[in-house]
Amino acid sequence: MTLVKFNNKANNTLMPGFNDVFDSIFNDTFFSDRMVARVPAVNISESENNYHVELAAPGLRKEDFKLNLERNQLSISVEQNADHQDNQKNYSKREYSYSSFVRSFTLPESADHANIEASYTDGILRIDIAKREEAKAVRRQIEIK
Repeated sequence: MTLVKFNNKANNTLMPGFNDVFDSIFNDTFFSDRMVARVPAVNISESENNYHVELAAPGLRKEDFKLNLERNQLSISVEQNADHQDNQKNYSKREYSYSSFVRSFTLPESADHANIEASYTDGILRIDIAKREEAKAVRRQIEIK
């Protein structure tokens, strides 16, 4: 089945321009950006000794983040307030937004909760979660007798 976008412009002879008004409102970046939840993208990978979480959140400061660990749940949250008001400028359009988000991840049982490090550089929050010693891959040469 193919979805086809409905186009009523051909049948708009009774009230020309009526749909154009609504198209311009709903297609405006101001309106459409607020209809979409803003949740930063994340990459999760694993190495021999660690789990790695990278969260793309440009434009923030490291002080904006809160990382919480409760049981096996790692939560990353940011809350920005619209405290900054610039009343001296006469804006014709203002798209800077202040928002909040929370991303939560269930850590595997092999994660070492006491050994988690985080850094924020160039818009990327990096979290390294060490694996417990017994969870690390053991490699050794086995002698054949």
